[in-house]
Order: sequence, then structure tokens, then C-alpha cells
Amino acid sequence: MNQKLKGKWAFITGSSRGIGQQIAIALANCSCNVVVHGRTLKNTEETVERLKPFDVKVETVAGELSNLQEVRRICNSVYEKVGSIDILYNNAAIQNKIQKVWDIPIEEWKRVFEVNFFAVVEICSFFIPKMIEKGFGRVINLTSGIKDQPDLSPYSVTKAAIDKYTRDIAAELKGTNVLVSTLDPGWLKTDMGSQRAPNEVETVIPGAIVPALLEDFGPNGEFYSAQNYKYLSL
Repeated sequence: MNQKLKGKWAFITGSSRGIGQQIAIALANCSCNVVVHGRTLKNTEETVERLKPFDVKVETVAGELSNLQEVRRICNSVYEKVGSIDILYNNAAIQNKIQKVWDIPIEEWKRVFEVNFFAVVEICSFFIPKMIEKGFGRVINLTSGIKDQPDLSPYSVTKAAIDKYTRDIAAELKGTNVLVSTLDPGWLKTDMGSQRAPNEVETVIPGAIVPALLEDFGPNGEFYSAQNYKYLSL
């Protein structure tokens, strides 16, 4: 068990199930305190239960990421509960309704961008300046290897936006010891990925926490593929 994160606080959006839940468990296994997020507090109960075997502190926050006022309330709630966090996983995301790319209405594009991109920008803008002040931070923005699926274009385009935004942040963060990375979890058997996916959700670990374990003043703006690490252990 890696102890580098002992006593630190991590906030993981969308950690009530799936990938986010696996990340929360892995971080707790590294003695990292966790803020669990779900759309409702009831939704966070399963993850909280699964974190009980670990000797860590756990807090919960709830709210929709599709509304910027809600996003700001969530951020303020996290800050009020634990102060400035050390590790941020922007994990939560939604897909668009599958249909011909030409038939996807602009309202659907806006809906997906609100959760998958604008919420990420808002959350980063809230927490990263605080990380800079304390001289430490690890920000992991989840991306996707999706390609050649025009029927899911709003989803894939938001992930491309995440990639570019993350590189821009990395340039701004030089010399701060706040390291930002993108993480592709792979195609996993989750509610979003479906049971057709080739990989079990558990294979996202340990790769998903590699960018949280980076040494001080390590590489910034890097891309990590969780599936490259699925045969390794912590």
C-alpha cells in the first residue's frame, strides 16, 4: 500500500458508482481521505459503505453538475467541510442520446457540454488557485479514447475540449507543484460503457491513481491510459 497520499484530501466527482467509486476505494487504500460526490446524498451511501474498512476520513457532497449554480454550491460545500483539497478528479460525465450526428439538436450539445466541460472548468477555477497557494495539488481530468463514433459526437468533442483545456492549464501551472493530467480509463463495463465493454471496471486501478502519485514538480500536462497499468499492483 502506497503511503504517499496519507492524510491528504481527494475530491472525486461522480464517485457514487463506477469509475469514480473505484478511484475512491483505491485512494482510501493509500490512506487518502475522500470527499464522495453523487447527484443525491443517498447515491453516495454505497461508496461510503465500501470505504468503511479503511482508516480514512470520508465526507459527502451532492448536487447536479448540469447547473453552474449547483456546481459552485458543491465546491463551496467541499471547501467548508475539508478546506483546500489536495487531489481533484473530474470524473463525472454524461453521454448524449445516440442518433445521426446531423440530427443531434444544439440543446443536446449544450446539455453534454454543461456537465462534461463547463462544470470541469468551474471546479478547476475554484480549487486550483487554492492548490497554488499551498504549493501542492494533483488534478486529474478524465478523457476518452473514443473515436469514429459520430453518433456520440457531443460526448467525444467535450473530451477533446478537456484535453486542450488541460494542456492550457499545465502551461499556466509551471513551477507551482500543482500537476494536472488527463486520464483515459479505457472502455469499461459501467452504466455508461455498457456490458459490451471489454474491460471490467476494476481494471481502472491502479492506473487511475498514477497521476495522483506523481513526485513533486513532476511532469505536467501528461496523458495517462489506465489500461496500461492494469497488470501492475500498488
